[in-house]
Amino acid sequence: MRPFGLAVIAALLLAPLYWWPALAATSPAGALFSQYLGLWALIAMGLGQIIATKLPLIETVFGPMDQSYRLHKWLGIGGFVTVLMHDTIDAEITGIPAGALVDLSETMGDLSLNGLIFFLAVTVLTFIPYNIWKWTHRLIGICFLMGAFHYLFTQKPFANTDPLGIYMLVICGLGTLAYIYTSAPRVVRPFRDYKITKLEPQGAGMAVDLAPAGKPLRHEAGQFAFVSFVGAGLTEPHPFTLSSAPNEDGTLRVTIAPLGDYTNRVLGRLKDGGALRVEGPFGRFGRGVRGRQIWVAAGIGVTPFVALAQRLRPEDGEVTLILSAKHAADAPHASELQALAAEKTNLELVIWESASRGRLDAAAVAQIAGDLKQAKVLFCGPVPMRKALGAGLRALGVPARRYHYEQFEIRTGIGLQWVLNWLWARRDVVLKRRRA
Repeated sequence: MRPFGLAVIAALLLAPLYWWPALAATSPAGALFSQYLGLWALIAMGLGQIIATKLPLIETVFGPMDQSYRLHKWLGIGGFVTVLMHDTIDAEITGIPAGALVDLSETMGDLSLNGLIFFLAVTVLTFIPYNIWKWTHRLIGICFLMGAFHYLFTQKPFANTDPLGIYMLVICGLGTLAYIYTSAPRVVRPFRDYKITKLEPQGAGMAVDLAPAGKPLRHEAGQFAFVSFVGAGLTEPHPFTLSSAPNEDGTLRVTIAPLGDYTNRVLGRLKDGGALRVEGPFGRFGRGVRGRQIWVAAGIGVTPFVALAQRLRPEDGEVTLILSAKHAADAPHASELQALAAEKTNLELVIWESASRGRLDAAAVAQIAGDLKQAKVLFCGPVPMRKALGAGLRALGVPARRYHYEQFEIRTGIGLQWVLNWLWARRDVVLKRRRA
């Protein structure tokens, strides 16, 4: 994540503290702290809505889209935690007039909290099909809107027209506009029309060649795009790495492996001439990497390296590409990469058959590639393998700054289970307090 983007988030979260001393002079500290927790929850959730727009400025400020999406995830978790703490700690400040709108705002706040807990549970329970999760995930923005309504009309020690009130109105307004944008019909957002021109089996997956039906997408090797297979009746966009380098005619290629319910449905419906919508491009994988490089790919993780290999120039340095697959026949794009390695004198290809040689690890990488002291290692593959390889490489003297990977997980329960358990426990405390 970009330090600048993290600084922006920290500044936006800390800004309300500027008005704390003046408010603390007339308000109980505990209630005021609870009110501030509510403000921080709205700021975090509003920023999450803004990042979800995937507008070009997002990557400029917060970093490549895989990192921005992780930030989106943790902003959401932060919002969940702080809004529950806000609900647990009594935020009522006596002496502030109430009314019908105040009562309605309290109801909206409760609905928002219950909705957030439900949607977090759906996110954690990764056995729930992707399409159901994706549909429900889009409704989290409604919880943000209800939270904003709760903020506007609840009792608080400052007016909406005060400086702090105006600051929060801007945050709520930007978050609302972002949610409207992401909820609008897909045709409202920038995309490119493509059609399928060729389907070619690649291991267990399928390489899909695409031709532009209008203005083409311009991308760089190593980037990915969100693809909607509208011709197959699948309008929900899903990220796929572009497995071809840029071409003058604007053609693209994605390679799809059957890794889940969504990709299985896609592979079952693909046909020549099918229409697609492509949004992007996103990501910066491999951009600016020069000198001695070791590329490690596992299975379908080879896709960005195919594009990078096509683009590879002599001045980019020596590259060893290690492609791990259970059997050589299962390795996607193996024949294409072998042809590229024969053509490019600075590209070496090694296919690692795990069925006969065991799992590829850092020691094996060092044995194949030689001296690792000055090498930059780029990895794309399963998360457990990425973590194990990273730990092994660090033990061999390869620091984290020379180990590059994308961590783009469109949906993950990793790191959330403990949060869900804590949320449910705190929710029981709140319900018992209210019954008392």
